[in-house]
Amino acid sequence: MNSIDSYIKEYLDYLEVEKNRSPKTVENYRRYLNMFAKTVGAKDLKDINQDSIRRFRLTLARKPGEESEFLKKSTQSYYVIAIRNFLKYLVKNNIKVALLPEQIELPKIPQRQIEIIEYTDLERFLNGPQGDSLRAIRDKAILEMLFSTGLRISELCSLSRYQDFERGEITVRGKGSKLRVVFLSDRARSAIKKYLDKRGDADEALFISLSKAKNPKVLGRIIPRTVQRLVQFYAKKAGILGKVTPHQLRHQFATDLLMNGADIRSVQALLGHANIATTQVYTHVTNKELKEIHKSFHGRRRIR
Repeated sequence: MNSIDSYIKEYLDYLEVEKNRSPKTVENYRRYLNMFAKTVGAKDLKDINQDSIRRFRLTLARKPGEESEFLKKSTQSYYVIAIRNFLKYLVKNNIKVALLPEQIELPKIPQRQIEIIEYTDLERFLNGPQGDSLRAIRDKAILEMLFSTGLRISELCSLSRYQDFERGEITVRGKGSKLRVVFLSDRARSAIKKYLDKRGDADEALFISLSKAKNPKVLGRIIPRTVQRLVQFYAKKAGILGKVTPHQLRHQFATDLLMNGADIRSVQALLGHANIATTQVYTHVTNKELKEIHKSFHGRRRIR
C-alpha cells in the first residue's frame, strides 16, 4: 500500500500539470496536507477519517494566528478544503478511501464586511498623484487602472505594455491561468497613454519600479508590495482613515457596478470569479433600492 506522502505528491503533481495551478497554490496545498498528516500522525489513507479530521480541526481552532489571536475561520477552511479536494481526487481515480469528501463539513465562516470608500474621498484619492514626473503619472495610471478594471494586484503587476489600450479593453490572465476581458474607463486610457508616452525605456512591463533618485532609473517590473505602499500613501494623502489596499479598490469596482444597476453575473465575469457565491458578498452593500422600498411602503397605515 502506498503511503499518504506518495499520494499527496501524486496529487500535487496533478494540480501543477493537469490543473495548471500556480506554484503558490501548489505550495499552499503541500503545506496544508503535510500539516494535516503530521498533526494527526497519518501514515496511509485509512488514517483520514472522521476522528482524525475532528482532531485536526481542534488543533486549527486552537492554533495562534497573527498577534496571538486564534487562526481565523476563513484560514481554517483552507486546510479543510485542501483535504476535501485531495479526497475528491482520490475518489475520482478509483482509489479506496475511508472517508468520502462530502462527509467533511466545512467551517461556518461569518460573512465578510466590505469596506467602501465614500465617493468624495475616492475622487481625492484618485487625483492624489500630482505633477508631470514619471513617478506621478505612473501612480495615476495604476490607481485609475485598479478602479477601472477591478484587477487583482498580481494581474496588474503582470500586465504587458504591448497591448492596444486605446481600444478600451484588454485581456488578462487571472487565477488558474484563465483569460478574461477587462475594460478601461476614458480616464484610465488617458492616464495610461500619458504614462507610456513619458516612458523612455523598452521594458516589456506595463508598470515599472523606479529608483528613488531625482532622475529615477527603471528597476524592472513593479512588485505587489510597491503597489500596496503607493495605494496606502495616496489614501493617507486623501485623508482616508484606516488601511486602504489594492484589493479594496477591487471591492470598490464591484460595488460601483452593482449600485449602478449591473447584474451580478456580469460582475462575476468582470472580476474573474469562478463561483457566483464569491461575488454575492457584495450584494448586501449594493441594493440601493431596498432603502427606498422600505421608506415608501413600510408602516404607511400608522398614524403620523
